[in-house]
Amino acid sequence: MNATTIPAEAIWVKSSYSNADGGGCVEWAPALARTGTVRVRDSKRPERTPLHFAPGTWAAFVATLTS
Repeated sequence: MNATTIPAEAIWVKSSYSNADGGGCVEWAPALARTGTVRVRDSKRPERTPLHFAPGTWAAFVATLTS
């Protein structure tokens, strides 16, 4: 799989910190067993290639933001 391939079964979740007025919209897709990465994208530009993170790296990032 290359960085531009997005699995069809990816389920995107909008961040609870995204603004209700459409600003700051970040979405993430939980890691799938076959890809092993968490994908993150700007919901206003879903056609762009998402960023890919190892699950542990993403968990550490989220823990830092919520502490």
